[in-house]
Amino acid sequence: MLDEKQKLRQIIEVGQEIARVNDLDILLERVLTVARRFVNADAGSIYIKEGNRLKFSYTQNETLQKRLPTGQKLIYATFSTPINNESISGYVAGTGEMLNISDVHELPENVPYSFAKKYDEISNYHTRSVLTFPLKNHRSEILGVMQLINTLDENSNMMPFSRDDEPFIMHFANNAAIAIERAQLTRDIILRMIKMAEMRDPKETGAHVNRVGSYAVEIYEVWASRRGISHKDIEKNKDILRIAAMLHDVGKVAISDTILKKPARLEAAEYEVMKSHTHIGAGLFLNSHSDFDEAAFHVALTHHERWDGNGYPGYINPMTAQCIPGYECKNGKGRGRKGEEIPPFGRLVAIADVYDALTSHRSYKEPWDEGDVLENLKSESGKQFDAEMIDAFFSALDVIHAVGKRYPDDK
Repeated sequence: MLDEKQKLRQIIEVGQEIARVNDLDILLERVLTVARRFVNADAGSIYIKEGNRLKFSYTQNETLQKRLPTGQKLIYATFSTPINNESISGYVAGTGEMLNISDVHELPENVPYSFAKKYDEISNYHTRSVLTFPLKNHRSEILGVMQLINTLDENSNMMPFSRDDEPFIMHFANNAAIAIERAQLTRDIILRMIKMAEMRDPKETGAHVNRVGSYAVEIYEVWASRRGISHKDIEKNKDILRIAAMLHDVGKVAISDTILKKPARLEAAEYEVMKSHTHIGAGLFLNSHSDFDEAAFHVALTHHERWDGNGYPGYINPMTAQCIPGYECKNGKGRGRKGEEIPPFGRLVAIADVYDALTSHRSYKEPWDEGDVLENLKSESGKQFDAEMIDAFFSALDVIHAVGKRYPDDK
């Protein structure tokens, strides 16, 4: 058992750990992981406040995870619940009070909230002890709620959450709320940039870029694990990739409306102009100050390259748009990058972007049938796309389907 000094040191360390995460989705996963680890909780969920409701945003459950085949992820649906006294999470969000419940099946009759048994019945899981606490920023505004479920002893027996851990958990919750607020700000800034692009190009929506970013991360996690990349590096790279992928088409803000919004097929000259969005977007990140800048540069520049070398823009200088000498320059154009000359993040986003484009409704087209989309991706394995990454895509397909439902297009 840890003493108070050791627990405080651990809380400070995990606070520093989550402070290094920038993307909101990756942060919620990390926050829940470290909170569960601190109290040895079997499961947990995070709800983010949206108006007068709580959005069920992320969940983990070790018991349910162990029932799945190795490498398969737990799939969950998102939903929202009102902030009121009827549910445990709603009560905590409304009052700002922590609830430490030893057994949710033996609640006193005088409490206003109740435990919804239907979720246990659906998943064949037994919830017993529950620790639910608010996530408050430095202005004491509630950003959301975290709920930890079934703390376990050293023999994996369920037990009540320790009252002695409550001050440490609240300290962690305050740090987590600050990190979440910062990540929300980062996400909002990026989505505002995307909104500017959407004014020019109706395909470039917030839902589209969120899906592309999430799909790329899911493919990467499978691919990187198979490649033997360390868990620490995978977690770091997921955070960088998620944000960089959202900005893959940011260069389209510089493309003329007559081309971006043309209802007919582009002429050859117009298509050449459209291709320039790659190096224009990359040019925004030329003065690299971070791993994110470098990743965003490569993603913007190379997400239209092809594994077989027939993509674009090829080996060009983003500053001058001229080919780089020594790379078969013809008519001012460098040859296309091929194979592993294309950075991994660019190869990942290429798959995520094409999958989302083909499965999505657009003003100028209906979505393809899912079977046709998957057949297209298979047929382009080793041609347009990295074959290993296509295999990873199909391994992550169930999770990708679930992710798509989390970010629906506005109707």
